[in-house]
Amino acid sequence: MAELLNAIEVLDVFGEFYSEEDAADQINAPLLDLERGTVGVFDGDRMVGYSSAAHKLLVEDVHRVTVSGGVHPEYRRRGLGAELLAAGIASAKALHAIHHPGLPLAIDAQNNACNDSARACYQAAGMTPVRWYSHMQHPLGAAVVDLPTPDGLVVERYSVNNDAEFFAVSNESALDRWGGVPMPLTQWRAFLGWPAFRPDLSFLLRDEGSGTAAGMLLTYSWDADTAATGVRDAHLLRIGTRRAYRRRGVASALISHALRSARDDGFDRASIEVDADSPTGSNGPYERAGFSVARTEVRYTLNA
Repeated sequence: MAELLNAIEVLDVFGEFYSEEDAADQINAPLLDLERGTVGVFDGDRMVGYSSAAHKLLVEDVHRVTVSGGVHPEYRRRGLGAELLAAGIASAKALHAIHHPGLPLAIDAQNNACNDSARACYQAAGMTPVRWYSHMQHPLGAAVVDLPTPDGLVVERYSVNNDAEFFAVSNESALDRWGGVPMPLTQWRAFLGWPAFRPDLSFLLRDEGSGTAAGMLLTYSWDADTAATGVRDAHLLRIGTRRAYRRRGVASALISHALRSARDDGFDRASIEVDADSPTGSNGPYERAGFSVARTEVRYTLNA
């Protein structure tokens, strides 16, 4: 699986490289039903294609199943991509029938905006573009903008003692994101169990007066990416602010603090994924913080 994903990365450019351990984390994700939700294509012992469908346990209004997949560059133009996408859609429908049969089903897939072959494959399957995501990078160093912590709030690093508060803020903020749903505790434990998780670069903002956790930020860094590119990247994977603390600069302060910490720890770069909502969506707040767009990905959806 790792060899296949790395071969796909060379051509399709998602900015992600995999070790065997990283691939195992993907395969063993709590919401991935290996028997019903995955398909692999092999040429002898060599894995040359795959599809997976990840369902949701906790759902708000619509059950969104995410389908992923890919074909080794040497095995393309044989119809495998369309066949694997069809298998992923069939898996999504089967999982939906088991877990949330009474709700509407939306099947999502995401790919690099420059991947014309993938776009044609999605469109042929009846999927339409619904969301655009900017993958942005920050050079750190002198480009880090120092922003003050909002009055009355203090910064804490992640620890086992405040883990429950990180979890609560993450789930509350998820409800305000497009397609966002709360994360089950088992998924959270697996999410923070990845070797890439950097607790020393993950922060919480707490209200000194009430003791309430106002916002949180989780940082990840993958050794396989560093080995492949020579660049140590601190990826700000999850950021959330409680509703009562919105518009007070909580997220901006957390990002600024994380960027300073990553710079001081010797990282070469930071990155973040931003929901741009449309092809012309504004990345202004992140650009003002020193980020620039490295690539764009498109989310395609089939309402089944």
